[in-house]
Amino acid sequence: MSKNVILCVDDEKIILDSIKAQLKEYYGNSFLYETAESAAEALEIIDEIMVDKDIKLVIITDWFMPVIKGDEFLYLVHQKYPLTLNIMLTGHADPESVKRSKKEGNLFRCIRKPWIESELISTIDSCLVHT
Repeated sequence: MSKNVILCVDDEKIILDSIKAQLKEYYGNSFLYETAESAAEALEIIDEIMVDKDIKLVIITDWFMPVIKGDEFLYLVHQKYPLTLNIMLTGHADPESVKRSKKEGNLFRCIRKPWIESELISTIDSCLVHT
């Protein structure tokens, strides 16, 4: 049986807490929920998660983060784990970064902050259907 994990990556803890609460309220125990406050922390978590080959991983990441931006992060993840399902949730990404993320980081969709909960949920649902 395949397991589903949602990993939320944002340098603002309040954003992580808000997304996680919304997702848990909607999806309940259908997913395991992980959070990371940086791309580097997220990469470590992903390596731990992906030891199990049956995992279906949905990544929701911000773009504007210190050290490693979201597009660069998704590129790194895609190189090592090409089957991750990637969503960018940001208020700052420029169109070129989003375009690059779709091409080189397997970005499924970019959602602008402040996000609408129903849009985030429908994006995750669509993402899972397209795999």
